[in-house]
Amino acid sequence: MNNGKIAGLGIGALVGIGIVVLIIIGVIYGISWNNSTVTERETVTKQWANVESSYQRRSDLIPNIVSTAKQYAEFEQETLTQVIEARAKATSIQVDASNLTADQIQQFSQAQGAVSSGLGRLLATYENYPDLKANENFKELINELERTENRINVERNRYNEDVRVYNTRIKKFPGSVFASMLGFDESPYFQADEGAQNAPKVGDLFDN
Repeated sequence: MNNGKIAGLGIGALVGIGIVVLIIIGVIYGISWNNSTVTERETVTKQWANVESSYQRRSDLIPNIVSTAKQYAEFEQETLTQVIEARAKATSIQVDASNLTADQIQQFSQAQGAVSSGLGRLLATYENYPDLKANENFKELINELERTENRINVERNRYNEDVRVYNTRIKKFPGSVFASMLGFDESPYFQADEGAQNAPKVGDLFDN
């Protein structure tokens, strides 16, 4: 065996082959990382749609709740108006699920927080109206609202967990390198506005 040669190949050739092998391994790993990260990003997008869907369900309940309450003429009209206006503002906000930004989510959260606050005031005042409280249709609407509020909380937490998994993936080395090269940006967490985070307490409204 000649000095500087292995199996008839020079050191330079061996180094070149080694570099090519490393490049091939890097490309294969990069493709695998890219595909997995795309899947995780799509999971975040899908989960955001679930968050919006749960809030939309609450929004769909509000007209029936307000309509039933309106049947009692003495019920606070100002409170009902505030709920209706907050709902209208919340439903007017459009969030691009494929390009989520912190500003979009903050705007969405603030609008939903106003709805939560309005519903909280409505539920607090209607306790003064026994006839409304005894209305079977209203009871079912409130029960459905409770289930919806619970679903909102679940979906919001799931979204944040999916964001955590995705963001961790693109921040850790060597993922951070691939993320920079392939254009993967950090996804924003759902930082609930105070009103949005504190759902109306409806579980014990009919206990007495």
